[in-house]
Amino acid sequence: MAKKSSVERNRKRRRLADRYEQRRSSLKAIAKDESLPAEERFAARLKLAQIPRNASRTRIRNRCDVTGRPRGFYRKLKMSRIALRELASQGLIPGMVKSSW
Repeated sequence: MAKKSSVERNRKRRRLADRYEQRRSSLKAIAKDESLPAEERFAARLKLAQIPRNASRTRIRNRCDVTGRPRGFYRKLKMSRIALRELASQGLIPGMVKSSW
């Protein structure tokens, strides 16, 4: 199991990213638009800098929903390889059988 503080910090980042997504995308569009005057684009960049850093989607870490493990993560299943194997061995994942030979 991952530290509870790490998992909670990541949850907080997801909530922040959801809250600021609209504002962040509109400011980024203004900042990148070459047809606008330089002062307006600069003002948009200053406002973008005021948004919390953790509101960025790139700061979110993919973590296993079962254990919170950050490595060996399968996006499609939203869990780590270890949790996947454990649940498959117990027969809790439909259609998945642990292979043995």
